[in-house]
Amino acid sequence: MGAMWQKAAWVGAGATMGIALSLAITVDANRDAKSTIPLDELRTFSEVYSRVKNDYVEPVSDKKLIEQAIGGMVSSLDPHSTFLDESAFKDLRTTTTGKFGGIGIEIGTEDGFIKVISPIDETPAARAGIRAGDLITKVDGETTRGLTTTKAVDMMRGSPGTKVKLEVFRKDERATHTFALVREQIKIQGVKAKMVEPGISFIRVRTFNETTVADVARVLTEQNAQTPLKGVVLDLRNNPGGLLDAAVGLSAMFLPKDAMVVYTEGRMEGSKTKFFASRDYYARRGGDPLANVPEILKTVPVVVMTNGASASASEIVAGALQDHKRATIMGTTTFGKGSVQNIIPLSQTTGVKLTTSRYYTPNGRSIQGTGIEPDVLIEQLTWDGVIAPKLQREKDLSRHLIGKNETKDAAPEEDTSEDAQEAKLIKVREDQKKLKGFDWGNDKDFLFSQALNKVKGLPVVRSTVEAAGTTAKANVPAQ
Repeated sequence: MGAMWQKAAWVGAGATMGIALSLAITVDANRDAKSTIPLDELRTFSEVYSRVKNDYVEPVSDKKLIEQAIGGMVSSLDPHSTFLDESAFKDLRTTTTGKFGGIGIEIGTEDGFIKVISPIDETPAARAGIRAGDLITKVDGETTRGLTTTKAVDMMRGSPGTKVKLEVFRKDERATHTFALVREQIKIQGVKAKMVEPGISFIRVRTFNETTVADVARVLTEQNAQTPLKGVVLDLRNNPGGLLDAAVGLSAMFLPKDAMVVYTEGRMEGSKTKFFASRDYYARRGGDPLANVPEILKTVPVVVMTNGASASASEIVAGALQDHKRATIMGTTTFGKGSVQNIIPLSQTTGVKLTTSRYYTPNGRSIQGTGIEPDVLIEQLTWDGVIAPKLQREKDLSRHLIGKNETKDAAPEEDTSEDAQEAKLIKVREDQKKLKGFDWGNDKDFLFSQALNKVKGLPVVRSTVEAAGTTAKANVPAQ
């Protein structure tokens, strides 16, 4: 299994201000090329390189030209492949601590701009009201257009207590917002848990890191010792991913021993791998974190809550529990990030993060572009009765890797008159003001209340949305 951890360690939706996501580590950097070298194209590249080197208005170093050429080649493939320069490669080696100075967002790219995949709970970004789908157009007055996620991370990171100003464009509002934030030391607390009723546990997993499996196992073991568990509500909303072995371990907590959790397929040698609910696939140094968990976790009713910002590792857990019929998935369709990125070292200080394969659920469903559809579709309502905004997903990203099961959504019919569009825009702006500071897992959390009903065997209601997508139309019974 040592070699396996070198092949697959990180999964997620993008780059982040605190925990490097979407990564899978490999030392397979010296494989022989399997295709013929395109000499004509290389001659063209050499000619352009020479022209820039000799004729550009200002001198440019060889290192800069080569690194930018590599960066452009890799980043044009899909939103998650990127060149790791010396700074980014160094960050990769230090991200597992989960501590950094920053604002607390996970980012990707779209149309040349930096896009917020998900704000991290209880961070300056989340408290300020920055949300998934926002396009960061400027950082401290400097445009982000054309920047790599690595460069954008560098601009937004900084010492705790320092200030950073973001300009953010929201498509649904067609408006730009300015956020003045104070950086903090972000230490991601991966798990939040409480016993909401005797025997009913609420577990919110914010990210999948080195301690996630042990933390969840410890909490559930302690809770079961106090009051035998009768149900678990697992909240994966806005969870952008993290360590693959943590996703396998969390799934294994509720699955039969040796049940398949996920598998990968790709062209690269060693990219076809199966992962099972066995300690060999999730246990790190220090023993099996699931060795002493109560056996009741294999049979207790489980509800998993998801939304459009539940990505990658979250989707692996939701898909595995759904395929094995060990949980009811409630909420909205997940992000759809089902691709694997391998870190290929190019030297001691640089590397390439390259998409090499796709993830599949135990039943063979492709996650990429499609996501995990809930068993019970419930649009999230805030305590003000506002439907939470539709989150952009993997398939909305430009140049995203097409999933094998991906289909285009039919465009909904809507009133396109100027008056109707203006009324919709006004309503969206009003609703957005009410979404700031949303708290998860309390009595005003609509989806949470319905998940509790489901795990207790009580009737569930779900909200339906009018064509404009901004108001609750009715509550109707759900299975």
